[in-house]
Amino acid sequence: MVVLETELGDITIEVYEEQAPISSASFLDHVDGGYFEGGAFWRTVTTENDHGSPIIEAIQGGVIGEVTELPTVEHESTSDSGILHEDGVVSLGRSDLGTASGASFFICVGDQPALDFGATRNPDRQGFAAFGKVVDGMDVVRAIHRREANRPSDDPYTEGQLLTEYVHIVSAYRRGIAGEE
Repeated sequence: MVVLETELGDITIEVYEEQAPISSASFLDHVDGGYFEGGAFWRTVTTENDHGSPIIEAIQGGVIGEVTELPTVEHESTSDSGILHEDGVVSLGRSDLGTASGASFFICVGDQPALDFGATRNPDRQGFAAFGKVVDGMDVVRAIHRREANRPSDDPYTEGQLLTEYVHIVSAYRRGIAGEE
C-alpha cells in the first residue's frame, strides 16, 4: 500500500506488484526516493473539458519537474496485467510507448475502458499501464476532480484541464497491509 498525503486528505493506493511488476516498480521507486514530496495533482479531465476521444474522466499528478535519475519503463498493457481502467484504478501517464514512468500517474474517475488495450483513445491501441487502485480516499480524488481548471496551457490538448491551484502531495510512503508504516 502507498499513502499519498495531500492538502485535501489522504489517498491510499494498493499497488499490484505481481500483476504489473514493471509499472509498479517505477511508481514505488519514485515513492521510496521521496520524489513525490513537493509533487502535486495538476490536471483534471472531465466530460466538459476532455479533448480526446472517447471522452474520459481522471485526475493526473506526480513529480513537479523532471526526474532524470530514474528511467522510463517498458509498456505493460492491460492485456499483460489484466488490470482494467475502472473507477479508482491508477495508471502511468505516457505519450509514445516506452515514455512512461512512475513520475506521472493518473487515477480514473469512473470506469474508463477507452484507456485499456485495444481501445481507440491512443492511436497505437496499446492503452495505458494500470498498476494499482485507490482503496481509501476516493472522496479526495473526486474533490480534486471537481476543482477549477483554468491555468493556461501551452498544449491545446490540455487546455482547460490544468488545475488553477495545484493540490500538493505533502508526503508519499509505503504502508503495511495491517496499517503499520
